[in-house]
Amino acid sequence: MTLGAAPELLVLGYLRNQRLVDSVADLDSITVDWDVNAAAVKTRAGIERFDEKTAKRVVTTGCGQGTVFGDLMGDLDSIRLPAADEPSARLSQAALYGLLDAVRRQESTYKSAGSVHGCALFRQDELLTFVEDVGRHNAIDTIAGWMWLNGVEGADKTFYTTGRLTSEMVIKSAQMGVPIIVSRSGITQMGYEVAVRLGLALFGRATNRHFICYCGFDRFDAEPEPPRN
Repeated sequence: MTLGAAPELLVLGYLRNQRLVDSVADLDSITVDWDVNAAAVKTRAGIERFDEKTAKRVVTTGCGQGTVFGDLMGDLDSIRLPAADEPSARLSQAALYGLLDAVRRQESTYKSAGSVHGCALFRQDELLTFVEDVGRHNAIDTIAGWMWLNGVEGADKTFYTTGRLTSEMVIKSAQMGVPIIVSRSGITQMGYEVAVRLGLALFGRATNRHFICYCGFDRFDAEPEPPRN
């Protein structure tokens, strides 16, 4: 269930975020066939412990039913993010405002038709890539695929989404190495708990100059508001 803008990147990011392959070098090709609505993935040496990795299956809710394989919560302790005192792993208030303004100015299907979710990757307030799809999971997986294919690290990046911050979205961002997440929407209790456990900064209800920092304030460089006439 996808808009189909970048299906190969979607498949690549899905394989990464599901932890089914360890490196993009493990893949030989990804071929999308719209006649049968399927993607064929060819690996170089198979997928190690495939049956074990896909034994546990969780069906997710949201915009289009999704599937998560394995024990996401059980693998949290293996995720390492940059420390909050790393200058590149922080976000200033000015950069947050610039990020939100860049999203506001971005031409999008959402503006013209609605009914989609948008996700973006930023370096401070510099927009690196923007993806829209039927569901927020497709959009973040596509960005994960783009990062992996292009060798883009996440330590100095901020992930933006129009969707709510569920535990799955927080975990996927952390797996991508991105320590800061900004959402136009709200947050779930489990999403908050996972973010606190992993040390992410979460900003929600973020539009224009309004936002809520739910956790990870130590990654945020707040600035005094300028005087208003």
